Amino acid sequence: MHRRKSSHKVINSILVLILVLIIGGGAYAAHRYRSVKDSINSSFKASGVTKQRNVSEQIKDKKPISVLLMGTDTGALDRTYKGRTDSMMVITLNPQNDKTTITSIPRDTAVSIPGFEGRSPSKINAAYAWGSSKTSIKTVQQMLNVPIDFYALINMGGMKKVIDEVDGVDVTPTLTFKYEGYTFKKGVKTHMNGAKALAYSRMRYDDPNNDYGRQTRQRAVLMALVKKSGSISTLMNQSFINSLSSQIQTDLTFDNLTSLAKNYRSADKTVKETHLQGHGKEIGGQDMEVMHKKELQRVTNFIRKGLDLKHADTGSAAIFTSTSDSSSSSSSSESSTTTNYGY
Repeated sequence: MHRRKSSHKVINSILVLILVLIIGGGAYAAHRYRSVKDSINSSFKASGVTKQRNVSEQIKDKKPISVLLMGTDTGALDRTYKGRTDSMMVITLNPQNDKTTITSIPRDTAVSIPGFEGRSPSKINAAYAWGSSKTSIKTVQQMLNVPIDFYALINMGGMKKVIDEVDGVDVTPTLTFKYEGYTFKKGVKTHMNGAKALAYSRMRYDDPNNDYGRQTRQRAVLMALVKKSGSISTLMNQSFINSLSSQIQTDLTFDNLTSLAKNYRSADKTVKETHLQGHGKEIGGQDMEVMHKKELQRVTNFIRKGLDLKHADTGSAAIFTSTSDSSSSSSSSESSTTTNYGY
């Protein structure tokens, strides 16, 4: 049940972290509008990728769009930032049928990264380090044969300052563990400052669900921040707004975000979640996740259906096997939930 709870709120922990600066628009006086717009514009960074579709028309006509969400927890997120992504999800938003899909891609997925084929096979999380958002987008597009309309990069490491700006967040741990000097107890609601919340979201190797477990904890921290930042007093805090906007990069424009906030909220009503499931294999001295072609095709179908696109063969960037492997986990990892948000 916890996973379903977090999945139906994921758009509130992704886009709202970007949209929070405009969703509370009614709380702002006219003179505040300019500062909010300026803060959002400061987060804009073009990917450099030629869009596969006319994304402005997609949004104008309220048609399905996709967003590649990437998270990192290293360093400060400035215009020269480089680092490996710790999480990656493809989000589709479809206001025409009130549906959202969320597809998680393991950070260790074995791929041939476009433009860096000489280093193949590589882990997909290296795509951003080697070629920024442009290469990450190209890799996902070529791996799954799906269009990526926009991207959003969230710096989890920089969230420490943002969380401290709102005097901490309340999170209920999903398991008991110790990490970086902090102790977390399963089921016990805990008030966390920025450093503790970051430690909670970072731990990976002691989680029985490995990277998938960490992604769940990252979402929980982001959702707690969204809940806290939704208050009028917080939205009116320019220090908070500036701190938040400095930890996000996206090629969604202010006008794009305004349209999404106005016309795409109904996509939250039904949310389906899945993840790309492979099997561990050591390649070139590195532990990677190798995918089966059937599994890649399943995920391609899932995302394309979320975008109302016709069937197409999966892509070619992934390092895949064509036969099943006894070490592979089940790929039937799709879950869904239906929630009415009352917008």
